[in-house]
Amino acid sequence: MTNTTPTADLSAAGVSIWLDDLSRERIASGGLEKLIAERNVVGVTTNPTIFAGALAKGEAYDEQVALLAKAGTNVTDAVFEITTDDVAAASDVFRSIYDTTAGFDGRVSIEVEPGFAHDAAATIAQAKQLWAKVDRPNALIKIPATIEGLEAITETIGAGISVNVTLIFSLERYREVINAYLSGLEKAQAAGIDISTLHSVASFFVSRVDTEIDKRLDAVGTDEAKALKGKAGVANAQLAYEVYQGAFATERAQALLAAGANKQRPLWASTGVKDPAVLDTTYVVELVAPEVVNTMPEKTLEATFDHGVIAGDSITGSYAAANAVLDAVAAQGISYDEVTALLEKEGVEKFIVSWNELLDTVTAALEAAK
Repeated sequence: MTNTTPTADLSAAGVSIWLDDLSRERIASGGLEKLIAERNVVGVTTNPTIFAGALAKGEAYDEQVALLAKAGTNVTDAVFEITTDDVAAASDVFRSIYDTTAGFDGRVSIEVEPGFAHDAAATIAQAKQLWAKVDRPNALIKIPATIEGLEAITETIGAGISVNVTLIFSLERYREVINAYLSGLEKAQAAGIDISTLHSVASFFVSRVDTEIDKRLDAVGTDEAKALKGKAGVANAQLAYEVYQGAFATERAQALLAAGANKQRPLWASTGVKDPAVLDTTYVVELVAPEVVNTMPEKTLEATFDHGVIAGDSITGSYAAANAVLDAVAAQGISYDEVTALLEKEGVEKFIVSWNELLDTVTAALEAAK
């Protein structure tokens, strides 16, 4: 496309590059600003796993932990204080991008407690708490796309809070997520909220789909089955983009857009390649299209910058081939519905494990600081 860098080419093709990582050290050292300047990074996503990792290493949190310990703060409140401070600080770093892109980018996401994934009321309440505490217009509150999460998405958007919907694996659930977003906009509109200020992304997971389906293809063991390995994740995401295009072309969505609403953009999550047989930039170069976000771990970001080949839109026009891949997987006796339901269940469980690790890390730090 250009003789600049692959990450610049990716941005030029309409993909917003967000970093799937955050730590206080990264903010304080200027490392985050360096990625903005040199790697075209325009946003950040976080989750309990990322915070647990950040807190487990380095000394950047020592001073705050000591103050919290001295005040007798309990571990849950301490985690709330630490994580919201990081997100507020990162939001300030990205504020100019938020301003120049009219709110589309310059975003920093923070997740509600994963233990609330099946409790809509608790999710809504904490989404409001996090939004108020971070107190930055460019924050996004992450809510999982469970059945209960759908209600929480509608109510949170309806309350005037921007949302990153996470843990989406199936096309059907993605349609429900878009519906929940549109319902939230309608609710906000009815309440007199300026809907042009509301933004949302829908985080559609990629590599985990391949990991689970590839395991099942290996179990089938035929050459035909093995030839399908590493293809389902991209195909699924490409079809998600088709859903996105269709959903925002409807009369209902168009009426909201005409009233100033923003589209809920697809975000490709879980874009780090797990299988060494698959090219490390696959979940970036195969998922290029206008209006999407790709949130990358730093390793994937660096691989893309180093040797990513960005050849423009790689999604539009891929739908027949993508459907053929999923049909071929189904023909091997692998149930798409079963796989995506399992991935959602495991996704919530993994985040709960990480959340508990985060609590354990902070508990130990508070004890050590006393």
